[in-house]
Amino acid sequence: MKDIRIALLDMNNNKVNQGFKNIKEISETFQRRYVGENVTIKTFDVRFKNEIPEIEDFDIFISSGGPGDPHRKGLEWEDKFARFLDNIFEHNQSHSNKKYLFLICHSFQLASIHWKLGTINKRKSYSFGVMPVHKTEEGEQEFLFKNLPDPFYAVDSRAFQFIEPDYKRFEELGMKITAIEKFRPHIDLERAIMAVRFSEEIFGTQFHPEANPEGMMENLKDEKNKEAMIENFGMEKYLETIDRIDDEDKIILTQAQILPRFLDFAKQNIVSRTNVLM
Repeated sequence: MKDIRIALLDMNNNKVNQGFKNIKEISETFQRRYVGENVTIKTFDVRFKNEIPEIEDFDIFISSGGPGDPHRKGLEWEDKFARFLDNIFEHNQSHSNKKYLFLICHSFQLASIHWKLGTINKRKSYSFGVMPVHKTEEGEQEFLFKNLPDPFYAVDSRAFQFIEPDYKRFEELGMKITAIEKFRPHIDLERAIMAVRFSEEIFGTQFHPEANPEGMMENLKDEKNKEAMIENFGMEKYLETIDRIDDEDKIILTQAQILPRFLDFAKQNIVSRTNVLM
């Protein structure tokens, strides 16, 4: 029986974060579902302790969101993370034992900058709230979105955004844009990229697929988040969101689908390859 080894990359730079707690809970739920099989989980503090997993030692990687500017500042962990991204991408091109990587928010921005996929710049104002996410044509075929409506709802928490994608670069690398933010015709701003299929094994989202209502309410205790939500969506929308935050068809559905499906997909492929080799 093949061991399933999961590495969780904490990108929060020693800041307390509800999202990483949720990622651990989803991973531990996956671990409990396969009790009797050897599913292990290890955490790496990337930005604060310069910890990065060796890709040979793990099968599945989930890299979290985190605070701050995603552009490089010449820090040690940035070089390590860049090599980590390249090592996984290149490993999968030349090996049959694939490595699976999910990139969330800050990690998604870092990867998009690293692979030169478009413009990642600072928003005019901080965005926080539950927002509709629209599938692209490629997103309609994306199996991680299979049981989600269009649009589906997700927690957005960002000071930066990915706009102006370089379509030639996407085609060159075989990557696909799978989701974009809500179209607002009355606002003269380009729609941000919200999800990318980087490869068959690597996926990333600008939004937070790990978020749940409890974590969202905890984050709204931060006055900055509350003010950002009211500024972006208005007081009426803020109150409506609070009222509907635990609706089964919104962030609860998104949390139940995307990361669990990613973990199941990775496990099935890892196990099926092991069975072929036996």
